[in-house]
Amino acid sequence: VGRLPRNYNFEVYKTVWRIRQAQARRVALQMPEGLLMFACTLADIVERFTGAEAVVMGDVTYGACCVDDFTARALGADFLVHYGHSCLIPIDSTRGLKMLYVFVDIKIDTAHLIQTLRFNFPAGAKLALVSTVQFVSALQAASRELQPDYHIWTPQCKPLSPGELLGCTSPRLAQETDAIVYLGDGRFHLESIMIANPGVPAYRYDPYSKAFSQELYDHQRMQESRKAAIRQAAGARKWGLILGTLGRQGSPAILQHLESSLQAAGRPYTRLLLSEIFPSKLQLFPDVEAWVQVACPRLSIDWGAAFEKPLLTPYEAAVALQQIQWQEIYPMDFYAGLSLGPWTVNHPSHQPQKGGRTKEVSPRLSPPPMSC
Repeated sequence: VGRLPRNYNFEVYKTVWRIRQAQARRVALQMPEGLLMFACTLADIVERFTGAEAVVMGDVTYGACCVDDFTARALGADFLVHYGHSCLIPIDSTRGLKMLYVFVDIKIDTAHLIQTLRFNFPAGAKLALVSTVQFVSALQAASRELQPDYHIWTPQCKPLSPGELLGCTSPRLAQETDAIVYLGDGRFHLESIMIANPGVPAYRYDPYSKAFSQELYDHQRMQESRKAAIRQAAGARKWGLILGTLGRQGSPAILQHLESSLQAAGRPYTRLLLSEIFPSKLQLFPDVEAWVQVACPRLSIDWGAAFEKPLLTPYEAAVALQQIQWQEIYPMDFYAGLSLGPWTVNHPSHQPQKGGRTKEVSPRLSPPPMSC
């Protein structure tokens, strides 16, 4: 345990206790690439103190949507520990495999964060503090300290924790919000809430370099690019539907919704299962004129222009098929419980009712209310 960084909480004792309690024989450890350097140490701890065999899963893990219980079971594991992400995939959905999420809470210099915000924002400013799950506890601590002098809130987009963001899921903020303050390194998650709130200035505090910067996003360029892809796809005769197979990234319920929509529109389609989506792979299907990928919406938003044919998100496909009008504020609600329509993972139409049937819910034609 002493070999692990002191400011990283790997919940070692809890993990050992849970594995022993489950009487697991083979434990799969899954983590993002940034934590793989600690994998061997964690595996040694598991094997020494539980008697179980530890298996490190080395495939790429982009987020909580990549929980790979299927591969873990194929490896003969009866217990999976997923590090670095929140509980996006319910633990009761991994049949035959017990599971534990370890957020890996990272302690930072919250005093410097608070001092930085006090220096840059006047008293009384309305600030929305957001982050990834690793820094949510630090975010809450900073929020409590700033509360007497500022209007602070940590917006929530359920099922995420208050203040937590995903690259595809962020809350809508009230118009009077003065600024978004993102705690974290990199821009991927921050861009999610920037896309969902184009009128709110955004700032980033890097907990490693302790640098504070204002961040910008070219909303016009993104929207023009996505509108052009939708217009091109609207006239496509044959479509391709991609179901992501990287862990739990793909949603069969959304795929089924897309199939029903294309059938109703009289558009023939091809199904394609891919763990990762590359332009060269899709070029092998020259007869497909438009693609819809059920994997990561940001793949289309960030990299759609790199593909020869339109590569739409499920929401964009709904616009192309005239099921919904284009939203001037692009919806970032892919995992939100209160979402725009059945082209999102947790929309009520995908939730089973008593008796095993799913609810019939009409698509909503207006954006969700502030927050989620």
